[in-house]
Amino acid sequence: MKRIAILGGGSWGTALAIVLSRAHKPHEIFLWVRDAELAKSIQRQRDNTTYLPGHKLPEAIQVTHDVATALEGAYIIVGAIPSAHARTVYQRALPHIIRGAAIVSATKGLEPSTHARMSEVTSEVVSSSFPPRVAALSGPSFAAEAAAGQPTALVLACGDLALVSQLQEDLAAPNFRLYTNDDVLGVELAGAMKNVIAIAAGVCQGIGLGANPLAALITRGLAEMARLAVALGARPETLSGLAGLGDLVLTCTGTLSRNRHVGVELGKGCTLAEILQGMKAVAEGVGTAPALLALAVEAHVELPITEQVNAILNQGKPPRDAMRSIMERPLKRE
Repeated sequence: MKRIAILGGGSWGTALAIVLSRAHKPHEIFLWVRDAELAKSIQRQRDNTTYLPGHKLPEAIQVTHDVATALEGAYIIVGAIPSAHARTVYQRALPHIIRGAAIVSATKGLEPSTHARMSEVTSEVVSSSFPPRVAALSGPSFAAEAAAGQPTALVLACGDLALVSQLQEDLAAPNFRLYTNDDVLGVELAGAMKNVIAIAAGVCQGIGLGANPLAALITRGLAEMARLAVALGARPETLSGLAGLGDLVLTCTGTLSRNRHVGVELGKGCTLAEILQGMKAVAEGVGTAPALLALAVEAHVELPITEQVNAILNQGKPPRDAMRSIMERPLKRE
């Protein structure tokens, strides 16, 4: 029996603990929660009433605030931490990570200060002590649905084929299907970029637009995602898969999407500060938009939707004006 440590007691970290407790292979599951009081509450009530209420944790899942306890002997470490805090958490965890442990990043975002992908952040931290073994987990996955046992298909991305095959076997569970992919760059960029497009999709609804503009936005959003990803070295087919198109459709249309929620409220006239103050969980697209634009400048790629989302978020541009700017761009071939 292998120990799996999950770093992050938000909705996705909690859902993954529940899902992996049902894995085909038996595991010892530890869930590390940053907030000590929340950790005690979850351990006592077997319910994360703050981030994933109504989904009971099996008794076998151990919940702790002590990172050393969670990581002791852990062969697999799953990171479900907001991108802005990932480096700090991994640095804190490093002294307790055993040599040879596999680290699976389940965070869909870029580090705001460096624009680095999560596998890059993890590898940089771990490589100071031993060779990193890192993979990325991404794809269309609302935490509540996965925790409820609804069918969910995701992608495990890693350049080490032996490692990713082993992880695929270790992490697969009933109604939790994992595909492998060695295009880590494409998978991680897709997971970050779709959040920004989802904010734009929410804006469409918030200002009262219908199905026509939403369909156009999703389609052109996918083209925008592929344009940047390929320019940076990803494979175009990755953007057509679960981590790209699959997650984009889910996040742009599903009512459980946090990024879409931000866009809806912006479209209704709420300020970003008001929206974020009312949210318990992180909407990764808010911090990702400027990071993507910085990468686009380096790659000499245009991201018109991302530019307008960033203008709404950080420059005070009215949502209707932003949507008009997209529609009034010069005419061109598809």
